[in-house]
Amino acid sequence: MPSPLQGLRALRRATYPDVCSGHSRWSTIKHDKGKNDAIKNKQRSIHAHEIAQASKLYGSDPNINPRLAHAIATAKKSGFAKASIEAAIARGQGVSASRAKLESLTIEAILPPSVAVVIDCETDNKLRTLADVRLLIKHHEGSVTPTNYLFAKRGRIVFQKKEGIGADEVLEGALDAGALDVTEDAEGKVVVYTEPNDTKATAETLSSLLGLEAERSDIIWDPNVDTKVGLEDEQSVKDLSDFVEELQEKESSIQGVYMNVAQGNIDTSLWADLQSRISA
Repeated sequence: MPSPLQGLRALRRATYPDVCSGHSRWSTIKHDKGKNDAIKNKQRSIHAHEIAQASKLYGSDPNINPRLAHAIATAKKSGFAKASIEAAIARGQGVSASRAKLESLTIEAILPPSVAVVIDCETDNKLRTLADVRLLIKHHEGSVTPTNYLFAKRGRIVFQKKEGIGADEVLEGALDAGALDVTEDAEGKVVVYTEPNDTKATAETLSSLLGLEAERSDIIWDPNVDTKVGLEDEQSVKDLSDFVEELQEKESSIQGVYMNVAQGNIDTSLWADLQSRISA
Protein backbone atom coordinates (compact mmCIF):
# COMPACT_ATOMS: atom_id res chain seq x y z
CA MET A 1 0.00 0.00 0.00
CA PRO A 2 1.41 3.44 -0.93
CA SER A 3 2.27 5.75 1.93
CA PRO A 4 0.32 9.03 2.47
CA LEU A 5 3.38 10.98 1.19
CA GLN A 6 3.48 8.92 -2.03
CA GLY A 7 -0.24 9.53 -2.46
CA LEU A 8 0.20 13.30 -2.16
CA ARG A 9 3.03 13.26 -4.70
CA ALA A 10 0.93 11.28 -7.16
CA LEU A 11 -1.98 13.70 -6.69
CA ARG A 12 0.32 16.70 -7.23
CA ARG A 13 1.72 15.19 -10.45
CA ALA A 14 -1.78 14.52 -11.73
CA THR A 15 -3.03 18.00 -10.83
CA TYR A 16 0.04 20.02 -11.89
CA PRO A 17 1.85 17.94 -14.54
CA ASP A 18 3.60 20.94 -16.13
CA VAL A 19 5.00 22.12 -12.80
CA CYS A 20 6.30 18.68 -11.93
CA SER A 21 8.01 18.22 -15.27
CA GLY A 22 9.46 21.74 -15.30
CA HIS A 23 12.65 20.77 -13.51
CA SER A 24 13.26 17.99 -16.01
CA ARG A 25 12.72 20.30 -18.97
CA TRP A 26 14.98 22.97 -17.49
CA SER A 27 17.71 20.40 -16.87
CA THR A 28 17.48 19.28 -20.49
CA ILE A 29 17.60 22.86 -21.78
CA LYS A 30 20.57 23.65 -19.52
CA HIS A 31 22.40 20.51 -20.69
CA ASP A 32 21.76 21.28 -24.37
CA LYS A 33 22.89 24.89 -23.92
CA GLY A 34 26.08 23.75 -22.22
CA LYS A 35 26.76 21.31 -25.05
CA ASN A 36 26.16 24.00 -27.71
CA ASP A 37 28.37 26.47 -25.85
CA ALA A 38 31.15 23.88 -25.72
CA ILE A 39 30.93 23.35 -29.49
CA LYS A 40 31.03 27.12 -30.12
CA ASN A 41 34.01 27.58 -27.79
CA LYS A 42 35.87 24.81 -29.60
CA GLN A 43 35.11 26.40 -32.98
CA ARG A 44 36.32 29.80 -31.76
CA SER A 45 39.54 28.23 -30.51
CA ILE A 46 40.10 26.51 -33.88
CA HIS A 47 39.48 29.73 -35.84
CA ALA A 48 41.83 31.74 -33.60
CA HIS A 49 44.56 29.12 -33.96
CA GLU A 50 44.21 28.87 -37.75
CA ILE A 51 44.36 32.66 -38.19
CA ALA A 52 47.34 33.01 -35.85
CA GLN A 53 49.22 30.20 -37.62
CA ALA A 54 48.57 31.71 -41.06
CA SER A 55 49.73 35.11 -39.82
CA LYS A 56 52.82 33.60 -38.19
CA LEU A 57 53.88 31.54 -41.22
CA TYR A 58 53.06 33.81 -44.15
CA GLY A 59 52.51 37.34 -42.84
CA SER A 60 49.72 39.48 -41.44
CA ASP A 61 48.37 40.95 -44.71
CA PRO A 62 45.49 38.84 -46.12
CA ASN A 63 45.88 40.61 -49.49
CA ILE A 64 49.18 38.82 -50.06
CA ASN A 65 48.56 35.83 -47.79
CA PRO A 66 45.83 33.65 -49.34
CA ARG A 67 45.85 31.19 -46.47
CA LEU A 68 45.17 33.99 -43.98
CA ALA A 69 42.43 35.38 -46.24
CA HIS A 70 40.77 31.94 -46.34
CA ALA A 71 41.04 31.50 -42.57
CA ILE A 72 39.47 34.92 -41.98
CA ALA A 73 36.63 34.24 -44.45
CA THR A 74 35.89 30.89 -42.80
CA ALA A 75 35.90 32.46 -39.34
CA LYS A 76 33.54 35.25 -40.43
CA LYS A 77 31.04 32.72 -41.78
CA SER A 78 30.96 31.16 -38.32
CA GLY A 79 30.29 34.52 -36.68
CA PHE A 80 33.81 34.98 -35.30
CA ALA A 81 34.04 38.55 -34.04
CA LYS A 82 36.14 41.13 -35.91
CA ALA A 83 38.04 42.02 -32.72
CA SER A 84 38.90 38.34 -32.19
CA ILE A 85 40.15 38.04 -35.78
CA GLU A 86 42.38 41.10 -35.34
CA ALA A 87 43.69 39.73 -32.03
CA ALA A 88 44.53 36.37 -33.64
CA ILE A 89 46.39 38.06 -36.52
CA ALA A 90 48.37 40.14 -34.03
CA ARG A 91 49.12 37.08 -31.91
CA GLY A 92 50.62 35.40 -34.95
CA GLN A 93 53.01 38.35 -35.14
CA GLY A 94 53.98 38.04 -31.48
CA VAL A 95 52.00 41.00 -30.16
CA SER A 96 48.66 41.54 -28.44
CA ALA A 97 45.71 43.37 -29.97
CA SER A 98 47.02 46.54 -28.28
CA ARG A 99 50.46 45.87 -29.92
CA ALA A 100 52.11 44.99 -26.61
CA LYS A 101 54.87 42.40 -26.98
CA LEU A 102 53.86 38.87 -25.96
CA GLU A 103 56.06 36.85 -23.64
CA SER A 104 56.23 33.06 -23.42
CA LEU A 105 55.04 31.38 -20.23
CA THR A 106 55.03 27.65 -19.46
CA ILE A 107 52.97 26.24 -16.58
CA GLU A 108 53.32 22.64 -15.41
CA ALA A 109 50.86 20.65 -13.32
CA ILE A 110 49.43 17.28 -12.29
CA LEU A 111 45.70 16.64 -12.76
CA PRO A 112 43.65 13.62 -11.65
CA PRO A 113 44.26 10.76 -12.31
CA SER A 114 48.02 11.55 -12.01
CA VAL A 115 48.21 13.07 -15.50
CA ALA A 116 51.15 15.37 -16.23
CA VAL A 117 50.22 18.61 -18.01
CA VAL A 118 52.33 21.29 -19.68
CA ILE A 119 50.58 24.51 -20.73
CA ASP A 120 52.26 26.97 -23.09
CA CYS A 121 51.04 30.57 -23.13
CA GLU A 122 51.93 33.80 -24.89
CA THR A 123 50.81 36.75 -22.82
CA ASP A 124 51.31 40.46 -22.29
CA ASN A 125 50.80 40.01 -18.53
CA LYS A 126 52.66 37.02 -17.10
CA LEU A 127 51.58 37.51 -13.49
CA ARG A 128 47.88 37.72 -14.36
CA THR A 129 48.00 34.69 -16.65
CA LEU A 130 49.95 32.63 -14.12
CA ALA A 131 47.47 33.46 -11.35
CA ASP A 132 44.42 32.70 -13.53
CA VAL A 133 45.76 29.36 -14.80
CA ARG A 134 46.88 28.28 -11.33
CA LEU A 135 43.41 29.02 -9.98
CA LEU A 136 41.81 26.95 -12.73
CA ILE A 137 44.17 24.04 -12.06
CA LYS A 138 43.26 24.16 -8.36
CA HIS A 139 39.55 24.29 -9.25
CA HIS A 140 39.99 21.03 -11.16
CA GLU A 141 41.72 19.41 -8.16
CA GLY A 142 45.17 19.62 -9.68
CA SER A 143 48.45 21.00 -8.38
CA VAL A 144 51.15 23.13 -9.99
CA THR A 145 54.39 21.15 -9.99
CA PRO A 146 57.29 20.40 -12.38
CA THR A 147 56.34 17.86 -15.07
CA ASN A 148 58.38 18.79 -18.16
CA TYR A 149 60.86 15.97 -17.42
CA LEU A 150 58.08 13.60 -18.58
CA PHE A 151 58.12 15.20 -22.05
CA ALA A 152 60.60 15.94 -24.83
CA LYS A 153 60.56 19.42 -26.35
CA ARG A 154 60.45 19.20 -30.15
CA GLY A 155 59.64 21.16 -33.24
CA ARG A 156 56.65 19.88 -35.22
CA ILE A 157 55.79 20.79 -38.81
CA VAL A 158 52.54 19.66 -40.40
CA PHE A 159 52.47 19.97 -44.19
CA GLN A 160 49.37 20.29 -46.33
CA LYS A 161 48.55 17.18 -48.33
CA LYS A 162 50.07 16.95 -51.81
CA GLU A 163 49.29 14.27 -54.35
CA GLY A 164 52.01 11.62 -54.50
CA ILE A 165 53.91 12.97 -51.48
CA GLY A 166 53.80 10.98 -48.25
CA ALA A 167 56.13 10.25 -45.36
CA ASP A 168 58.28 7.90 -47.48
CA GLU A 169 58.88 10.56 -50.12
CA VAL A 170 59.76 13.18 -47.51
CA LEU A 171 61.94 11.00 -45.27
CA GLU A 172 65.31 11.29 -47.03
CA GLY A 173 65.15 15.05 -47.54
CA ALA A 174 63.89 15.55 -43.99
CA LEU A 175 66.73 13.55 -42.44
CA ASP A 176 69.26 15.44 -44.57
CA ALA A 177 67.73 18.67 -43.23
CA GLY A 178 68.23 17.47 -39.64
CA ALA A 179 64.74 16.11 -38.85
CA LEU A 180 64.29 13.62 -36.00
CA ASP A 181 61.30 11.72 -37.39
CA VAL A 182 58.71 11.76 -40.18
CA THR A 183 55.18 10.37 -39.87
CA GLU A 184 51.68 10.88 -41.25
CA ASP A 185 48.68 11.95 -39.18
CA ALA A 186 45.18 10.46 -39.32
CA GLU A 187 44.34 12.66 -42.32
CA GLY A 188 47.41 11.54 -44.27
CA LYS A 189 49.30 14.81 -43.80
CA VAL A 190 53.07 14.57 -43.46
CA VAL A 191 54.33 15.47 -39.97
CA VAL A 192 58.02 16.20 -39.41
CA TYR A 193 59.63 16.39 -35.96
CA THR A 194 62.83 18.37 -35.40
CA GLU A 195 64.98 19.85 -32.70
CA PRO A 196 63.24 23.05 -31.50
CA ASN A 197 65.85 25.39 -33.01
CA ASP A 198 65.71 23.64 -36.41
CA THR A 199 61.95 23.91 -36.97
CA LYS A 200 61.82 26.98 -39.20
CA ALA A 201 64.87 26.03 -41.30
CA THR A 202 63.60 22.47 -41.84
CA ALA A 203 60.16 23.71 -42.89
CA GLU A 204 61.70 26.12 -45.39
CA THR A 205 64.08 23.47 -46.77
CA LEU A 206 61.34 20.88 -47.35
CA SER A 207 58.96 23.47 -48.79
CA SER A 208 61.61 24.46 -51.32
CA LEU A 209 62.80 20.91 -52.04
CA LEU A 210 59.43 19.19 -52.45
CA GLY A 211 57.03 22.06 -53.11
CA LEU A 212 55.21 21.44 -49.83
CA GLU A 213 53.28 24.11 -47.93
CA ALA A 214 53.50 24.16 -44.14
CA GLU A 215 50.06 24.11 -42.55
CA ARG A 216 51.30 24.39 -39.00
CA SER A 217 54.69 24.89 -37.38
CA ASP A 218 55.17 24.96 -33.63
CA ILE A 219 57.24 23.86 -30.68
CA ILE A 220 55.55 21.09 -28.70
CA TRP A 221 56.00 19.00 -25.58
CA ASP A 222 55.96 15.39 -26.78
CA PRO A 223 55.13 12.97 -23.91
CA ASN A 224 57.63 10.18 -23.27
CA VAL A 225 56.04 6.89 -24.30
CA ASP A 226 57.17 4.99 -21.20
CA THR A 227 55.60 7.51 -18.80
CA LYS A 228 52.16 7.85 -20.40
CA VAL A 229 49.15 7.33 -18.12
CA GLY A 230 46.46 4.99 -19.45
CA LEU A 231 42.94 6.36 -18.93
CA GLU A 232 40.66 3.72 -17.47
CA ASP A 233 37.32 5.41 -16.77
CA GLU A 234 34.93 7.71 -18.61
CA GLN A 235 34.74 10.34 -15.87
CA SER A 236 38.50 10.95 -15.89
CA VAL A 237 38.39 11.66 -19.62
CA LYS A 238 35.44 14.02 -19.25
CA ASP A 239 37.16 15.86 -16.38
CA LEU A 240 40.32 16.36 -18.46
CA SER A 241 38.27 17.53 -21.46
CA ASP A 242 36.35 19.95 -19.25
CA PHE A 243 39.63 21.36 -17.93
CA VAL A 244 41.02 22.03 -21.40
CA GLU A 245 37.72 23.50 -22.59
CA GLU A 246 37.47 25.90 -19.63
CA LEU A 247 41.15 26.82 -19.96
CA GLN A 248 40.81 27.75 -23.63
CA GLU A 249 37.54 29.57 -23.02
CA LYS A 250 38.92 31.76 -20.23
CA GLU A 251 42.52 32.23 -21.41
CA SER A 252 43.11 33.57 -24.91
CA SER A 253 46.85 33.34 -24.25
CA ILE A 254 46.89 29.51 -24.47
CA GLN A 255 49.15 28.22 -27.26
CA GLY A 256 49.18 24.54 -26.41
CA VAL A 257 48.04 22.03 -23.79
CA TYR A 258 50.06 18.81 -23.55
CA MET A 259 49.23 15.69 -21.51
CA ASN A 260 51.04 12.38 -21.07
CA VAL A 261 47.91 10.28 -21.61
CA ALA A 262 47.22 7.02 -23.43
CA GLN A 263 43.85 5.58 -24.44
CA GLY A 264 43.79 2.75 -21.90
CA ASN A 265 40.37 1.09 -21.75
CA ILE A 266 38.18 4.07 -22.62
CA ASP A 267 35.78 4.34 -25.53
CA THR A 268 37.35 5.34 -28.87
CA SER A 269 34.99 8.30 -29.37
CA LEU A 270 35.84 9.74 -25.94
CA TRP A 271 39.54 9.32 -26.65
CA ALA A 272 39.20 11.04 -30.02
CA ASP A 273 37.36 13.96 -28.39
CA LEU A 274 40.12 14.43 -25.79
CA GLN A 275 42.82 14.18 -28.47
CA SER A 276 41.08 16.91 -30.46
CA ARG A 277 41.36 19.25 -27.47
CA ILE A 278 44.99 18.72 -26.50
CA SER A 279 48.07 19.55 -28.54
CA ALA A 280 49.96 16.28 -28.01
